[in-house]
Amino acid sequence: MPSLSPLATAGAVVFATLTAIANAAAVTTQHIASQRTKGSVSGAALARSVLRQPLWWFGGVALLGSLIFQSVALHFGPLSLVQPFLITEVLLALLFRQFWRHQSLPTRAWTAGAVVVVTLTAFLLVSAPSTGSFHTSLHTWGWVLGVTLAVLALLAAVSHRGSSRLRAGSWGSITAVLWALEAALIKETTDSLASFGLVGSLHHWPIYAFVIIGVAGLGAEQTALFVGPLAVSQPCIVIVDPLASILFGALLFHERWRAGAGAVSLSVLLLLALCVGAYQLIAATPDGMDP
Repeated sequence: MPSLSPLATAGAVVFATLTAIANAAAVTTQHIASQRTKGSVSGAALARSVLRQPLWWFGGVALLGSLIFQSVALHFGPLSLVQPFLITEVLLALLFRQFWRHQSLPTRAWTAGAVVVVTLTAFLLVSAPSTGSFHTSLHTWGWVLGVTLAVLALLAAVSHRGSSRLRAGSWGSITAVLWALEAALIKETTDSLASFGLVGSLHHWPIYAFVIIGVAGLGAEQTALFVGPLAVSQPCIVIVDPLASILFGALLFHERWRAGAGAVSLSVLLLLALCVGAYQLIAATPDGMDP
């Protein structure tokens, strides 16, 4: 598999960083907006109440920005590079809490944040993800989508039972898988646009799947933010997303890490350490956003 050029790597990292900043802003503002009405209304009344809040709309604009930035990042680099980089969202959200919400945050949160940065850098240097292929078969997409939808259905069934923490974890995981699938569809849709143009792409399936999965992911994220604590849903979103993305990248686009048992083993260990660091970072921060 061809390796990334320095220019492509820089482009992927810069726009992945912008994506993480936009995601952190979106999840912070929309969580505040959703929690302001929690327990007072439900159903359509809840939706109307949330939609009347400027913070929710600001989060929506941030999500749109993250989609644009992510599309550019995935144009430069593979899923297995861009998506793990988005774990920095948890550190950026910590900065929002400190400097915007003026929360007093423990030292161990900042220590975990430093671990996230160091392990992410080491993981990307050791794994050196390949660019893979931009051409995938409809057959491969068919069985990958089928298995993914079955997993999502199982998680949705679990979300109807148990505590608010279990529901938040289930919906957070659903959101993460949908966002990972959306990232894969971004690559497929941009390839369709490049091959057929905007009008021509309307005669092919990727652009419609991209819209459907994007709407589903947005709905799942809003549900995850409402049904339980952010300290449960956010780790699931942030950690499951890159893991699912690496799997989608390998299955759909034939992305690979640097060859060799030693490099692969170290990459796996660093990825696990990255996930643990992200979890510890979120666990060390308060559930709420109050100053």
